[in-house]
Amino acid sequence: MRDPDGLLARAGVRGDPDVDQHFLIDDRVLDRLPGYATEIGADVSHVLEVGAGTGGLTDRLCRVADRVTVIERDPSLVAFLREEFAPEIDDGRLSVIEGDALEVEIPEFSACVSNLPYGVSSEIAFRLLPRGRPLVLMFQLEFAERMIADPDTPEYGRLSVSAQHYADCEIVEEVPREAFSPPPAVESAVVRARPREPEYEVGDEAFFLRFVKAVFTQRRKTLRNAIRNTAHISGLGDPDAVVEAADEELMGRRAGTLAPAEFAALAELARARGNPDE
Repeated sequence: MRDPDGLLARAGVRGDPDVDQHFLIDDRVLDRLPGYATEIGADVSHVLEVGAGTGGLTDRLCRVADRVTVIERDPSLVAFLREEFAPEIDDGRLSVIEGDALEVEIPEFSACVSNLPYGVSSEIAFRLLPRGRPLVLMFQLEFAERMIADPDTPEYGRLSVSAQHYADCEIVEEVPREAFSPPPAVESAVVRARPREPEYEVGDEAFFLRFVKAVFTQRRKTLRNAIRNTAHISGLGDPDAVVEAADEELMGRRAGTLAPAEFAALAELARARGNPDE
């Protein structure tokens, strides 16, 4: 097993908080991460890692997966990974893609295990969630808590509804700052997302997610006012028609009290009555 401190030393790099670069160096955490995927029976025939850094997690993934693909945007780290892991690359067990995970084409994968760059973790997560594959991802603790939150709690919001639309999400481990080099300013947590079909149906997923985003921008308002005030975000041409067609009691509630299934039903009503943009 490659020592993460040794990898850092051989790479000759130091993390840079200014560019959101914090290397996970705790052996115990690194050793556990692949297990969060395998213990639920995730297919590890082709594991994706986003933000490989110096390869501490890459090393462990290569020991459990048939094949690993990593995406790394730092050219110097890409060069190091290709040298350090030359045997795995030559054997066809590892591929290294240089580029930004928000811009490169993400290959097909069977599961993803990653210590994400926190500044873009939301955008990356929502590139991965629709793929319908098991995910084990490191986030800021606050972000993770919002991802798994239940309705009518302070943490519940757009992120909760959107993430839970795609998967059952759970925090499997909280990770202290000292597990990273340099330590970030926040605590971290590992979230496991198990893909599943939602218990409701939506006719237009893009509109559903846009509608959820819109009403949560005014989460302190009643849904009656939030729907009317955010038509420029949701794309509704006639928000008043939606309010008039909806249940009056529902319109008196606030976004944070609605379960995802209730959001889906309301979004379908909005799509049918509100003349949304195509």
